[in-house]
Amino acid sequence: MKTYISDNQNRFLEELLALLRIPSISANSEHKQDMQTCAEAVKDSLLAAGADKAVIYETPGHPIVYGEKITDPSWPTVLVYGHYDVQPADPLELWHSAPFEPTIRDGKIFARGACDDKGQFYMHVKALEVMVKNNQLKTNIKFCIEGEEEIGSPNLAKFVESNKSLLQCDVILISDTAMISMDTPSIDTGVRGLSYIEVEVTGPNRDLHSGVYGGAVANPATVLAKMIASCHDEHNHITIPGFYDDVLEASSAERALLGNAPFDEKAYTEDLGIQAVYGENGYTTNERTGIRPTLEVNGIWGGYTGEGSKTVLPSKATAKISARLVPNQSSAKITALLLDYFKSIAPAGVTVKATEHHGGEPYLTPIDSKAYQAAAKAIEKSFGKTPVPVRGGGSIPICSLFEKELGVKIVFMGFGLDSDNLHSPNEKYDLVNFYKGIETIPYFHQFFAEISD
Repeated sequence: MKTYISDNQNRFLEELLALLRIPSISANSEHKQDMQTCAEAVKDSLLAAGADKAVIYETPGHPIVYGEKITDPSWPTVLVYGHYDVQPADPLELWHSAPFEPTIRDGKIFARGACDDKGQFYMHVKALEVMVKNNQLKTNIKFCIEGEEEIGSPNLAKFVESNKSLLQCDVILISDTAMISMDTPSIDTGVRGLSYIEVEVTGPNRDLHSGVYGGAVANPATVLAKMIASCHDEHNHITIPGFYDDVLEASSAERALLGNAPFDEKAYTEDLGIQAVYGENGYTTNERTGIRPTLEVNGIWGGYTGEGSKTVLPSKATAKISARLVPNQSSAKITALLLDYFKSIAPAGVTVKATEHHGGEPYLTPIDSKAYQAAAKAIEKSFGKTPVPVRGGGSIPICSLFEKELGVKIVFMGFGLDSDNLHSPNEKYDLVNFYKGIETIPYFHQFFAEISD
């Protein structure tokens, strides 16, 4: 198997680079054709890798690609989930190379989607090829690769509900998460949920001269800034009433286990170019990004933002705000709390329009499941080290949906790194991680088949 990967690694890489050149940005309507082109490319790659069939399912939004390799109905079936859509590349001026012209520097692929999630789901496509060509298949394999994950998967639920028999499986395998490092491999035991809203504050009916009207008319930008600042207290604890009501507190045993994960604060701050870590008092950095809910401003604007100066009191100010949620929190409930909160604290002189974007539920997977044990054994076989169980800070909105509709558990086998600049300029994916994933995934199928006998 390793020989086959080594002999074909240049081809594997070229295929991935071709996929990365397609600007499959689901959030932008101008890239609708690119989304279709990328779906076709994914379908073709599955067939070339040895899938018995691959089909593009159209949705009211962007297509879903389904593929399968069914060898023996008595074998266990693994459903691989991934997404071919990517985040917008803005701000373009901060990229060191064009986001959709993948560039290799220092053993890393720099491109939008390199890690999230094209590089990671493509490992599974190539792992299928490796197993087919080397006669090592031990499971049936299905693929569900969607094009709307980055916008909240609005059409996936209906697809899953309408195609339960097609997607029937024994476990769902996802590579859309990260490891601590290649020296300290880890497996995410869960991901956080998401609630995303937009808040628009309106004051006067037009931009005003800040000298003539300043001090007499409420400034929407100032008001919005104060509203956002009120969401946290001096201990960086979220102040919105009811926000923590349903939080499932991590046990002392889980916190101790999480504490075993190595963390170099100096390297962490140097990598990010910050002077110190920051967050909710009483929790470590790994706990703040894994077991605790958060509230963050994702974008804020209003008034004059062009070159030079223009002394105006803006008519409007807007912010995009998201909350990351932990087990037992409901995205619908938290979204309602956020919307109500910002409307309720609006001072006289302005009006507030708060709207919902998208959300998703948090998810936990048991570490005593057969699937987790197979994943841990596969990583230990490939890396020579037992993986550390950790909680991921990001969100994969469809996890709870899959479990509810298909009645099976999910296991996360991510090979990215937190430093891969997901959703940021200069997103990257290490070549060694890409190839290591292709090597490790077949072991998962082997061990899951053995455990399932």
